[in-house]
This record gives sequence, structure tokens and C-alpha cells, in this order.
Amino acid sequence: MTVQTQSAGRRRALISVSDKRGVVEFARGLAELGFEIVSTGGTAAALAPHVAVTPVSAVTGFPEILDGRVKTLHPAIHAGILARRDVPAHMAALTQLGLAPFDVVAVNLYPFVETVRRPGCTLAEAVEHIDVGGPAMVRAAAKNHAHVWVVVNPDRYPEVLAALGREQAGAGPGADEAQRLRRVLAQEAFAHTAAYDAAIAAYLAGQLDETRSGEAAAGGKEAAGAAGTSGREGAAFPPVWQVSLVQAQALRYGENPHQAAAFYVETPPPAGTIAAAEQLQGKELSFNNIHDAHAALEMVREFEAPAVAAVKHANPCGLAVAETVAEAFARARDADPVSIFGGIVAANRPVDAEAARAMRELFLEVIIAPDFTPEALEVLAGRPNLRLLRVQPWAAPAPAYDWKRVGGGLLVQEADWKPERLDPAQERVVTRRAPTAEEWRQLEFAWKVVKHVKSNAIVLARDFVTVGIGAGQMNRVTAARLAIEQAGPRARGAVLASEAFFPFPDVVEAAAAAGVTAIVQPGGSRRDADSIAAADAAGIAMVFTGRRHFRH
Repeated sequence: MTVQTQSAGRRRALISVSDKRGVVEFARGLAELGFEIVSTGGTAAALAPHVAVTPVSAVTGFPEILDGRVKTLHPAIHAGILARRDVPAHMAALTQLGLAPFDVVAVNLYPFVETVRRPGCTLAEAVEHIDVGGPAMVRAAAKNHAHVWVVVNPDRYPEVLAALGREQAGAGPGADEAQRLRRVLAQEAFAHTAAYDAAIAAYLAGQLDETRSGEAAAGGKEAAGAAGTSGREGAAFPPVWQVSLVQAQALRYGENPHQAAAFYVETPPPAGTIAAAEQLQGKELSFNNIHDAHAALEMVREFEAPAVAAVKHANPCGLAVAETVAEAFARARDADPVSIFGGIVAANRPVDAEAARAMRELFLEVIIAPDFTPEALEVLAGRPNLRLLRVQPWAAPAPAYDWKRVGGGLLVQEADWKPERLDPAQERVVTRRAPTAEEWRQLEFAWKVVKHVKSNAIVLARDFVTVGIGAGQMNRVTAARLAIEQAGPRARGAVLASEAFFPFPDVVEAAAAAGVTAIVQPGGSRRDADSIAAADAAGIAMVFTGRRHFRH
């Protein structure tokens, strides 16, 4: 095969894209500016009916081989991208070898993330969608951005064509502005390849997690921790943590108006999550809306029966289970009719007209549900600013990890996502009196709720509705007193849940004075005996779960 050299003085563009949005128009625009278009495989086939295309093999003098795994990994390509126009030795080397520079490199990468998210995708299929030549070209062009226009985002095509046209005409903004645009494009290019590599690393880490879980289940505990530092049995963390997110939305502001903010999501966002929710009506979501909506969604997912959660500042102000969504909403609303004002509401069943009419009576920011009936949408249309989010499918994939940002680092942990159950045959009753069958049911409800309340947390519940919540206190007895005060007379006959153990018997004593009949807590304090004795003295049944649910 004979290598094709560049026509004297003619500029060249290398185009090889998986995302073909606007690529034909871009290539036509380049051709009109006098560019020779060099392209690969599928991109060349897409362009050929519209513009003259030089196949990459004509530039390299070498055919595409190994099912396309090797086609652009060649000196004729990379020398043309990396040569510095301001270094005479570089240009002389190109001339001596019969090569020519590339002035534009438009490349984006195999759709790896989209591939691995498809149901049934195998590791072998995923590996075949790991791009090698594409990232190499993008990185080379980004490195040499002072001389090469590198474009990974199709939305940039018109802007680049306009800049090239001005450059060729010697008109318009000066060299400094053009160079700034080149740097912007280079930054986008490196971000593109970094996100791509992070997605691959995260996928492979997930494959290792599945392997380790299987080996641990089969008794291979040593293998379970081999790939990184290990925490609890079966948990392993890689030496480098990759996060690949793209901006989905620029927000008006963050938690407060003086803070700029944006919403970044996985690509594509996992189905069944707030990031993938469909907004059916209402104003644009805010930073706080998104944060609280996620919290509300996770709360109602704990329950199998119809449930509604009302949330403020990521804490439930009312949560109830009932026969219908309308009844559950009414009970959650009445649990704290003051705090629900301006709140976020989530339901784990479709919202019907009856529920919608009740919700419309209040000022709410967001309603999240698996769906809304046509009648409900008609009712809620009377609140045009109210944001409605449909989450489908409802059963979201279990998150593997949770992370929290700190100055200079990231805290990563296994997600506390497993649905809670209280099994009388498994839990430890530590008092002389065991809970009644009905108390067991109410304790399980309260235990599910307290898992989602900021620590220190206390929840009082009766008849499957929260009657008092103490959240985010610096000591547990204050949280208990707040919950009891909020409950008022409703505390008598209620059950109490605490997300962590009691260091002193004061919470039990306060609960007994208020008329609480049963308590669920993790246990594990050095002074558990004092709390048990206080419960026995008051005739309270108390259960230890052995599971703590701190939430900071």
C-alpha cells in the first residue's frame, strides 16, 4: 500500500467519532474551507456520500487490522498530530518522511458506558468497547493544542468552524482569543478521556467486587481483600478511587444564594434514581430540591405497603404507611403540619386524583412518585410551579458505595442501603417483657424511619405514622426530648427507635415518663445494663438489633 502525502499547502482534518451528531455538517464546513478530510471506518462511511474522504489507511500505508483494534496507532497519524509548527526540526522531519501535519482532530470515543449499562452485557463485550486509538489521538491533539484544534464535543463544531473561517480570512478576534479557545478545547479533551478511563476503571472495579463477593461467599476470604485495602469482611477498596460524572444542569445557586452550583450525574444516570427522574412539570430543580428529593425517595423505598414521606432539610418531618397514598399523605402531613410547609413529598405508589387534591392544598416544592395518573396531573397542573418527578423503574439498583467530601479528600464507604426488617426470631429482646405482636410491627416501622434521620436521632411512632422526630442533636437525650415534645399526648402508647445505643438510661427514663411502651436500639453501650434496668422498671419492652445507623 502506498502512503498518500498531503497536497502542498492544504490543511487536514482527522475525523473519527462514535457520536455522529452534526459530523456531516462539520465535515462539509471544513471542506468548504479547503481542508482535506481523513477518516476511519464507520465515520468515513457516514461522510463519504456528502464530502470527499481520504481513508486513514491511505495515510498510514497500512490496512486496519485485528477487527479494527489497530488503525490509527501509526507514526503517520501521531507525528502529524504532535509535530510543533514552531520547531523547524519537527517540520523538517515530517517533510523528510513524506508526512504532513493535522490541523484539526475531531474524535470522540466508543460508547463504553452505554454498552455496559445494557442488560446482559458481558465482560467480553465491555472490553471490546474500550477505545484505545481514540484516546491516544485526543490526548496527542490536546497536548499539541497550540497548533491543533481538538474537538470532542459535537456542540463545539459551529464555534470551531467560525474560528477557522476567521483565522483563514485573517479577520475577527486576535491570536490571544483563538489560543484561549484552543486551551478550552484541550481542557475538554483531557476531561473527556479522563472521564472515559474513570468509567472503565469503575466498571472493572465493580466486576472485581462481584468476583470477591462470590469468592467470599464460597469461603475465599483472602481473595476478597486482595485488590485493595479491606475494611469489614468482604469489603475492599481500590488504591485509587475514580469518579466519572458529567454536568447535567447548571443550578441557579447552591444551598444559599451566594453559592454557585451545578448538578453532575453518572453517564447515563442509573435508572430509578433522582439523577434519571423525569420532571413532568414545575420550575427548575434547585440544589436543595435535588438533595431533599433523593432523601425522600430513599425513605419510601424502605416500605412495601403504600408509604408517603414529607422531608425538610433531608430529614423526615412526617412519614406514614396506610392503605392508600391519599391516606398515607394525610397521616404524614398531620404528623407535623407546620414543618411540611415548603417540603418535599415522596410516595412509593402512583399518585392518584384523591392524593393529588390533598397535596395541592399545601405549598410543596416537589412531589416524587413512580407515576401520576392523568387525573392527578390535571389536578396538580393548578400548581404550575410545583415540581413533579416520575421515577421509573421504581426498583433502583442498589448503590455499592457512598462518599462524603472533606477538605483535600473523599471519605468512601459501603452504602447503608439494605432494607431493614425486625425478625422476632432473630432480634435480641433484652427486657423481661417482650414486645407484643403489634409492638413488633410498630418497632419495625420506626426502625426503618430512624435509619434516614440525621444523628443523633430518635423517632416515636404509633399506628404506622411518625408522631415525634428528634434529629441532628449533639446528645441523644435532647433528641428524645424534642421527639417527645413534638408527639405530646400521642407519645402515650407509642414506640421509640434510636439509630445508636444509649450511653445512659436517661432516654429510657424520658420515654417511660411520656408513656412509650417499647424501644428498639442497636445496643452495645458499656452501660446497657442501666438502660435495661430502667426499661424493666417501667414495664417497657426493649429490643437490641446489633445494627447502628449513624447518618451525618
